[in-house]
Amino acid sequence: MAATKTVYQLPLSHNSLAPRHGVVTLFGYGIQVRVDCGHLVLMDGIGADRREVRLPRVRHGLKRLVCISEDGFITLGALKWLSDVGVSFTMLDRMGKVLFVTGPTAPSDARLRLAQARALSNGTALAISKDLISAKLRGQETLTRDNLKNSTTADAIARFRVRLDNADHLDSVRTLEAYAAVAYWNAWRDVPILWPKSDLRKVPAHWRVFGTRASPLSGGPRLAVCPPGAILNYCFAVCESEARSALAILGIDPGIGFLHLPRANRDSPVFDLMEPVRPDVERWLYQWLSTEPLRRADFFETATGNCRLMSHLCTKLSETAPIWGKLVAPWAEYVARTLWATTSQSKTSRLIATRLTQQHRREAKGRPSFPVVEMPKPEHVCRGCGQQIQRGKNCLECAPNATRENFDAGRKTAQRPEFLEKRSATQRRHKQAIKNWKPSDFPAWLTRDVYMKQIQPSLACASKSSIRAALGVSEPYAADIRAGRRRPHPRHWQALAQLVGVQPHS
Repeated sequence: MAATKTVYQLPLSHNSLAPRHGVVTLFGYGIQVRVDCGHLVLMDGIGADRREVRLPRVRHGLKRLVCISEDGFITLGALKWLSDVGVSFTMLDRMGKVLFVTGPTAPSDARLRLAQARALSNGTALAISKDLISAKLRGQETLTRDNLKNSTTADAIARFRVRLDNADHLDSVRTLEAYAAVAYWNAWRDVPILWPKSDLRKVPAHWRVFGTRASPLSGGPRLAVCPPGAILNYCFAVCESEARSALAILGIDPGIGFLHLPRANRDSPVFDLMEPVRPDVERWLYQWLSTEPLRRADFFETATGNCRLMSHLCTKLSETAPIWGKLVAPWAEYVARTLWATTSQSKTSRLIATRLTQQHRREAKGRPSFPVVEMPKPEHVCRGCGQQIQRGKNCLECAPNATRENFDAGRKTAQRPEFLEKRSATQRRHKQAIKNWKPSDFPAWLTRDVYMKQIQPSLACASKSSIRAALGVSEPYAADIRAGRRRPHPRHWQALAQLVGVQPHS
């Protein structure tokens, strides 16, 4: 592709193939995955920029090997090496398509596959589909209400979820899910996309908002024309590979689906299993878009308008695979457990193994049923130049200019007539409160010494927002009160005493 010749493809943060979060992503040309003297040898890169690593069988830290290239080879010995140490191998493309997945498997039970085939006729498939879609709609409702701040759409999704209880056919479940999806993605249309100032002139106009989930090139999510859609497609491809591995480990046939209709070259149960996890991926993306800017160097646009991800961004997104795998695992075991309950009554007394979540082992040890899954955090990017930073919003070079611009903008805003009137009204209100205050109404125990020796030291543990709310003052003044730089009027002492829990002497 032309972009690989003109744009630097290697990750800018590290040039090593060492596993990060248990994941190694290979890209470029001439990829090699082979075994040498018992070590797994990984090699990738573009041109003279090559990366290589040798991993031993113990303490290698590798959980998933992801390949997003079509040029190179992997040996049979390497596949056996990965199988022996329990590492899955996934081949993806940057358009969000899973090409190949292999991983550790376990002995399967034909009775489970037989129950899966019978589920469409005995009502089990309907019950499973309703539970999966109900969880998906619940996640979409929460995201729309709490993050997108769209109560109208959230209420509409909630109504569709309630109607699922009365659905008596899989077609009804699909219809309700489709109607909810239309309302849900309409709420995403105007979500703004942050970009560094240096990239704004390089970004097409339709890249500055989320837009529609359906691409004009394909009529669906495929061939996304904006960066958020491309990111979602790739993350869902990673999630799809995790769902495939989960089904293989549990012995569920990937060809017999319930909710998604059977089609050529599509494993329907994989997409059924992904449904309740999709809102978690979308919530993670929204938090990323609302807090950190994207970088123009992470994307490129083809001649047809298709937005594609650069290799270094694919590497970062591939590192989220263990997170999505943990979210998929309990739902995969739920499906297997529900199917197993419909087999012979003499066999249902035996619990099906929980190979993914190890729930039985944790329950035996008195641990929580499911561990808490921490969502991945995006990298901090300077909002001025787009460079990666450790913390804050701007790098050291852009911070002075950003501070000056913010200061000038704030000073101009503060001198507008409406804000001058607002400050005057606040001053009049405080002066009237001081005038109306009577020392005779002041508690006798609340003296200056009590304030200086008990209340003031305790304010160090109080937040500025709580002091501001208790006194009705500005945040800078609340900060001065907490630091002891300013002593508030005595009429505020009683409110501060209540805030820090200082009681009168008994």
